[in-house]
Amino acid sequence: MSCYVVLGFGAAGAATARLLVEQGHSVRVVTRSGRAAEPGIEHVVLDAADAAALTGVAQGADAILQCAAPPYDRWASDLPPLAASACAAAEATGAVLVMLGNLYGYGPVDGPMTEDLPLSATGRKGRVRAAAWERARTLHEQGRIRAVEVRASDFFGPGVTDGGHLAARVLPPLLRGRPVSTLGDTDVPHSWTYLPDVARALAEVAGAERAWGRAWHVPTEPALSVRQMVERLAAEAGTGPIPVRGLPAAVLAVGGIFSPLLRELKEIRYQFTRPFVVDASPYEAAFEVRATPFDQQVKATVDWWREGSAGAAGAAGAAGRP
Repeated sequence: MSCYVVLGFGAAGAATARLLVEQGHSVRVVTRSGRAAEPGIEHVVLDAADAAALTGVAQGADAILQCAAPPYDRWASDLPPLAASACAAAEATGAVLVMLGNLYGYGPVDGPMTEDLPLSATGRKGRVRAAAWERARTLHEQGRIRAVEVRASDFFGPGVTDGGHLAARVLPPLLRGRPVSTLGDTDVPHSWTYLPDVARALAEVAGAERAWGRAWHVPTEPALSVRQMVERLAAEAGTGPIPVRGLPAAVLAVGGIFSPLLRELKEIRYQFTRPFVVDASPYEAAFEVRATPFDQQVKATVDWWREGSAGAAGAAGAAGRP
């Protein structure tokens, strides 16, 4: 049995912590606010950006899994100290640092995204994400820590209730048979990463030495457009066909005057106006986790929302975008 420290208990952190418990490991979860007790998980109330305090909690851990993410509009200010603290704790304790990242660091690209692309994002959030991994990778190359990053596209699935493009904007109206409005072009291909597959990939690379020192993409089913996703979800829910409308850029600009979240979405609108496709073939060639078949993803997601997402949302928290 290994001991894992999981930072954050949003959708990704919660799914990962619970999976590790199922696999027979000891798990400590670090959050600022704490959580209700549940079997196998020790909840620790702590600001994970406090390196000294985090180092104390991580003593004896085999790995630190960094799944915490500040609110979307505070990434630039809050994510760097959080990433620095995780690196410091990994160096002080010898625990492997497993970072949950995303695809923002690449910026707009032509063709499928692969892990060997340069992290050349010009947007603020993309630069912050890229810098967090580059710091960890440098320390790894210097022999000071052991680190690996797992990158996912937009989350969807059971437990994703806020921030995710399909969760907050699409599923609630879809389940009521109402039209949905989404960012950008509703017909360009987009990769959607299933949350349980994120958790399984994080758990797998944490214990696989050959994975360390580089980034990997989570296995993800072939890209589908927003319209195709809505059609599949509505068919499963029995509420289709559902009209799908793209939000014009002007609407996003006006909304951003009043909403910090909408202001932040302007930076990544390119992800929904051009193909945004992830290639996870290197991971699949090296490890065992595979993307869950899409029909199973859709059924589990619709079932979860129908079985009482409002109550589950409070427990699951928010982590639509890693």
